[in-house]
Amino acid sequence: MNEQSNEATWHVDHRCTNCDVARQLAPELVAEVAGRSSVIRQPRTDAEEKMLYAAAFACPTRSIRHGARGPRPERDPFPLRLTDQVYLCGHNSPHTAGANSYLLRRPAGNLMMIDTPRWSSALATKCAALGAITDVLLTHRDHAAHGRAYADRFGARLWIHEGDLAAAPDADSVLRGAEPIEIADGVTAHPLPGHTEGSVLYLADETYCFSGDSFYWSRTDGDVAVAESVTWHSVAELAASLARTAPRMRFEWLLPGHGDRRQLSADEFARRMRDLVARTAELSPCPIDFTAVRW
Repeated sequence: MNEQSNEATWHVDHRCTNCDVARQLAPELVAEVAGRSSVIRQPRTDAEEKMLYAAAFACPTRSIRHGARGPRPERDPFPLRLTDQVYLCGHNSPHTAGANSYLLRRPAGNLMMIDTPRWSSALATKCAALGAITDVLLTHRDHAAHGRAYADRFGARLWIHEGDLAAAPDADSVLRGAEPIEIADGVTAHPLPGHTEGSVLYLADETYCFSGDSFYWSRTDGDVAVAESVTWHSVAELAASLARTAPRMRFEWLLPGHGDRRQLSADEFARRMRDLVARTAELSPCPIDFTAVRW
């Protein structure tokens, strides 16, 4: 179905990097075929058409095409509400390896941005229309590319851990050490070195876990997973970080930078995180290999 030019046909062009973003947003319509995403059938309903538009506007390489054209701007659904408190920003950036980013609404009405989409003044305006964005929280160095631009646009504080400070040396707030710290009412930063030296996850209201690239929901495994084949710093340190941090966390939504999102009960996530700690402790260092990630 790829590379067709029929005006009514959705397809994925040759620029696809197999990042999984489109498959998260349109799982019944987009699948991995021969090492990249492919539209496996055309939408049959308006709801399915909306899924493909979301995939198109999230795709970091703009590879989801409708005929010879990109998607119509008026069909852009982002920021896309996931819950009453969380929005998915979409417009994933090639400079963050196509990472997902989020907006978190706080009880006072302000919002926090966790990691960043590609820089877009139009998207920034749409995000700002939801309320004052007071903080841009970076989970680690790989997702820092647009942090300063969004922080300056919103007049927000830019956060990063000292372990990854080289990626955002002009950050306004620097997290230090390995102990959790409450950075706002109900929002705690948990340093989680492993994927990178300065990786952090952000936990909000014992409900939302923004895990960066430390762990994610794998559709293949049907479980929480770590991406050991793209752990840049140390898989042994990641195992130690999870062993230290998992017992301190309760959450009902897993919202990662890469990989799928998932909602479960807090007790179920606690059980699965205990199992993940045990599995990760058994891992050995391996060569970096993006193709080995179990999406």
